[in-house]
Amino acid sequence: MLRQTAAAAVLAVAAAFLPFPPLAAQPAADDGVGPWSEAIVSVTDLDESAGWLVDHGGWREVARGPLDPSEIAYWNLPESVSGAFLKICAPGAEEGCIRYVRFDGAGDQRPIRLAARPWDTGGIFSIMLRTEDAQEAFDAAIARGWWAESQPYAFTFGDSDLVNVVVRGPHGVGYALYERKAPPFDAFPVGPLSRAFNAMRMVRDQPASVSFYRDLLGFGVLFDAPFTDPEPRANNFSVPANLATSLVRRAAALQPVQPGETGRVEVMEFEGFSGRDFSQHASPPNLGIVSLRYPVADLGTYLEALAARGLEPEYERKAVAIAGIGTVAIAAFRDPDGNLTEFYDAP
Repeated sequence: MLRQTAAAAVLAVAAAFLPFPPLAAQPAADDGVGPWSEAIVSVTDLDESAGWLVDHGGWREVARGPLDPSEIAYWNLPESVSGAFLKICAPGAEEGCIRYVRFDGAGDQRPIRLAARPWDTGGIFSIMLRTEDAQEAFDAAIARGWWAESQPYAFTFGDSDLVNVVVRGPHGVGYALYERKAPPFDAFPVGPLSRAFNAMRMVRDQPASVSFYRDLLGFGVLFDAPFTDPEPRANNFSVPANLATSLVRRAAALQPVQPGETGRVEVMEFEGFSGRDFSQHASPPNLGIVSLRYPVADLGTYLEALAARGLEPEYERKAVAIAGIGTVAIAAFRDPDGNLTEFYDAP
């Protein structure tokens, strides 16, 4: 059992900063699955939700317009529902983008993780970005009326000097920021707010979650280990200081293509913390981070592989018109905590 003596913030980001060797094969990559191209975030105000990334981070508008009826049908929503979307990407990036979606006429919509704490499970906790200045990005978010799990949190892990903070936008959507002060990060441009490279899920049974992404979806394991804090101090997950040195947090990061710095999912369990379960709400048109979308070179072959492993899609449609992507076949699968992961045909 591996135990590091790094500060608590490293639990969510260790896989992002250290060159751990893969612990499993990557059949998803062999089937043509690439890094996720976009996160889908359900909101009520497209521009307000995107404003911090656009105004502070320099993210650019890629596409905007009405939701196509085929996408409404794909989500199994009534024909009376309509909507709009706004897709934004970091400067120079074509992956790790965010597609904000507004559903109109959908009736009651609640935040997926309504009033949730970090150890509550179900629903995607955060979208992960890099930044050259976490304090400046934090200040810009707070100035917009956003909130945060903590103030920027400085720590050292291995040879890396890091700062982490999780800010919260409308509907409780979390954006986890990682600043690496040393050594320099140069795998892709960072700037005020980089492309998204990972997304965190809080889970009830971390080994079962790892097994889902590794053994069923075929992702490679970048990192998988338990951690405790080395000293009793406040941390970026709101764990009380007097519990920090005894609470075990088990984290793992997985991605379809290794090596690589993008396209990751991360799962974390707070062992011994009995949080609430929000999995029943993790569906559109509810508000929050709905899913990640992965392109696949041959979706049909990949879906056959998933079916052979016993996986059946929650949502599936042969021809969905998605502006900025095209008219594609697409399918979505639920993990053990109800979170959605999508795969679409991108030959």
